[in-house]
Parts: sequence; C-alpha cells; structure tokens
Amino acid sequence: MTLQARIDLLDELGHFLISGGDAGLDAAIRQSYIGNKWFTEENVRGAIHAIATAFLDREKLESWTRKYAVSSVQHPDKTVALIMAGNIPLVGFYDWLCVFIAGHRARVKCSEKDKHLFPYLMKKLGEWEHESWAYTGFVAENEPLKGFDAVIATGSNNTARYFQQYFGRYPHIIRRNRNGIAVLDGRETIADLYALGRDIFSYFGLGCRNVSKLYVPRGYAFEPLLEALHEYRELINHDKYKNNFDYNLTLFIMNALPYMNNGCLLMREDPSLQARIASVHYEFYDDLSGLHDRLTEQKDDIQCITGNVQLAGFSVLPFGKSQEPGLDDYPDGVDVMAFLTRLT
Repeated sequence: MTLQARIDLLDELGHFLISGGDAGLDAAIRQSYIGNKWFTEENVRGAIHAIATAFLDREKLESWTRKYAVSSVQHPDKTVALIMAGNIPLVGFYDWLCVFIAGHRARVKCSEKDKHLFPYLMKKLGEWEHESWAYTGFVAENEPLKGFDAVIATGSNNTARYFQQYFGRYPHIIRRNRNGIAVLDGRETIADLYALGRDIFSYFGLGCRNVSKLYVPRGYAFEPLLEALHEYRELINHDKYKNNFDYNLTLFIMNALPYMNNGCLLMREDPSLQARIASVHYEFYDDLSGLHDRLTEQKDDIQCITGNVQLAGFSVLPFGKSQEPGLDDYPDGVDVMAFLTRLT
C-alpha cells in the first residue's frame, strides 16, 4: 500500500466511526464492557469519537505526514512490537496508527483489559482493503513476543523497568506513569471549573492525561470548584467508581487525614502528582515563578497541563481539553514518527 492509500483507508475508518459504526462495533463495545466495567458505552464511544475526529481525517493526516520522510516502500518495512495499555479504551490506537503510517508492520500485544475493540477495527480495515492485513498481526495471550525490530511499550513504573530490561537492546520507546495537572489562579469562571471536571472525570480519571493534581494560589477558595465539580455526581452511581470513593474516604477517616468531599470527589493536600481513583491532590503556590521551577523539576512526570496561565517552556491547554490530543501531541513528548522513520 502506498502512503496515500493508507491515509485514504484511515479516512474511511474515520467516517465509519463518526457515523456510529455497525452491529459488529456495537457487539465489540458490549464485549468490552462485559470484560472491563470501566469501559462503559459512553466512555468507549467517547474514545472512538475522539480518535475519529483528531486522528482519522485525511487533511490532518496529510499535513502531519508531510513533516516526515516516510518510506515509499509499498509493503511493510520493519516490524514494531506494540505492547498496549488498557487503562482507557483504545489507548494504544495512536501508536498503531504511527506504525501504519510509517509503513511498518505492527505486532500487537493487546491488554487483557481492552482486547475486543482494536482487533475489530483491524478486521474492518481488512474487509475494505485486503492488503492492510500485512501491516498488523496479534500476539496471543500466552505467545512469546518475538520477531520484531523495535518496540513501543506502555505500562506502569514497575512494568517499565521490566520492559527496559527485556527490550533495552532494541530501538525502543518505553512509557511509564505520567499525570495531568491543572494550574488555577482563582480567576476561573464557573464554565472553566466545569470544563476542568472533564479533565478530571473523563474515563473515570484513569488516563495519563487526566488531571490528578491541582496547583492553586495560597488562600484559594475551594467552594466554587467543589460546587462546579458536583455536576459530575452521576459517576458515583458506577459501582467500581463508588467502591474506590468509599475505600479512599475510609482511609482518610481512619488515618485522620484532612480532606474535602463534594459527594463524588475527594480532595486533599498532597505533594504527589498521582492520586487514587475518585480523588485529586492539590498544592498551594505563592507565585507563578516559583511554581514554574517546581514543575520543571517534575517535568518527566507530567503528561499535560491545563489552565488559563502561561508557563515558559510548557504548553498549557485550555480547561476541558486534556483528553483531546492531536496527531503531533506525542505521549511523553517523544516524537513517535521520528523514531519510526529512522528505522527504515
């Protein structure tokens, strides 16, 4: 397949997904929820829509690929192992897209938490263009991962150490835990605070781009924020989310830890960027200059920042946009396409 043929096929997939898909996609969504209760239909369809609109548009793809020296070879060049995470629906799709666009073959290890959606999408591509089958293969659950030239692996800090040890001799991108943060200055509107709720609550807060830490000016009044975030209170009706909320609340009470509670989210002062599900941490700052120095020290642990402020050396997204990355919003700031085109 030529590069243009691959782009055209992805554009066709985008139109298919935006139109709602078909009965097969509906079945894959149901299977995903049965296997992983975090994957509600709302969350899965939200992820699908985000992928289709941000990644699967012909003009966007053509503009993006013009920045790279993509091989003109019309068959898969190298084989890239993809070890996908399963924290949010189709979280590994972007890595596969990069491999496909670069003209390589992806050897995919799906997460047990998300093993229905991606194979179904590959099946659809194969039905529309038989040659696309040559670009994607799957590793069975107990099958050893072998026969690859490079690897892109995503996991926790613990699994990242294992990946580094196992795949270190290959060209690789290995990702570990990162978190989204938000910087508030006290001048936010109610609409800003409600939009911040999307950054916190999308996908139940399980994504690396979800905001798990707030930086607020000293003396910040939390009442408007807690009230705005209470608009997401329907999440507490989800069994797994409520179990996490109740567990965290019990821990805070038993350990006599100070916290704030609006009925669907727990907030406590804590220097850690990573917070438990159904909770966020916050930390005070005295001025943006001092905050900038603090964030610079933690840059390798930050995936994205939302807010209305400007911070030199950081890209700050508007509130509500943390889960809407574009084609060149590379995870961990590592240019995946540059990595892949260098393999040729």
